[in-house]
Amino acid sequence: MPSLLDQLKQYTTVVADTGDFRQMEEFAPQDATTNPSLILAAAADPQYRPIIDEVVAEFRHSPLSGPALAAAMMNRVIVAFGLEILKRIPGRVSSEVDARLSFDTEGTVSKAQEIMALYEAAGIPRERVLIKIASTWEGIQAARVLEQQGIHCNLTLLFSQVQAVACAEAGVRLISPFVGRILDWYKSHTGESYTAETDPGVLSVRSIYHYYKKHGYPVQIMGASFRNTGEILALAGCDLLTISPNLLAELAATEGSLTPALSPADSAAMEIPRLPADEKSFRFLFNEDAMATEKTAEGIRRFSADIRRLENLLLSLREASLS
Repeated sequence: MPSLLDQLKQYTTVVADTGDFRQMEEFAPQDATTNPSLILAAAADPQYRPIIDEVVAEFRHSPLSGPALAAAMMNRVIVAFGLEILKRIPGRVSSEVDARLSFDTEGTVSKAQEIMALYEAAGIPRERVLIKIASTWEGIQAARVLEQQGIHCNLTLLFSQVQAVACAEAGVRLISPFVGRILDWYKSHTGESYTAETDPGVLSVRSIYHYYKKHGYPVQIMGASFRNTGEILALAGCDLLTISPNLLAELAATEGSLTPALSPADSAAMEIPRLPADEKSFRFLFNEDAMATEKTAEGIRRFSADIRRLENLLLSLREASLS
């Protein structure tokens, strides 16, 4: 009998949520997604040190200094990892914009353009890159601009229906609703245990899926941030699922029968009213959702902290190379 992972791949595009190239080769995902936190973790592995060293050498004698130097080195290391990932997968890589720009529409657009320009200079077509942006109002509006320029976006740190609706109205290519972090919040605040079928994160992604399919939005939905394989299997049939290596390994080692939980035909038969997606409605409805506001803010803080750590690592290595 085929493994659960092999069966899942029949219904859903599997994405590797890792910066570890060896694991991508082992599990053969279609796409891969990464972020500064994953790159920071990978940078501690001697296998990836040559990538870091190459970026440091490139900027050893750069006339840039301070924040401008740190930003340029960050762009380069993000793309360097992305290029290595693209050698190992047939599909797309998601590369993240600086989370400190999450409330800066113009800054996000500019940063995304810089990252895409580096990919294109390396011969990578735009269709193979997704720019990851936090699902704030400002981030969503930046994605609207970028999509119109042919730069496709992956809206991340998404925890609520109103964020998903605003993304759809902005015409983004893909969203990444965070399943496990929603579960974390509810477990912490209620003290309850949840099954896969009652998991608030699973129910959130199912609701978004049904809304998109019912109303004909072409936005791809990529469930993310899983805590267990039960959550993953409960979303079989979702457009994409980005899965960590440990859970990929568990699915690959498990046999069983898998039936998709989601299908466009089921969604089309549902009665689902449209939700408003203008700025005033977005800000009010988002504010009304304590879980979504808290987890979005927490995610931005964590990514921002890891960006600073990665910048400091790059700058310290450059200084050491000059001594």
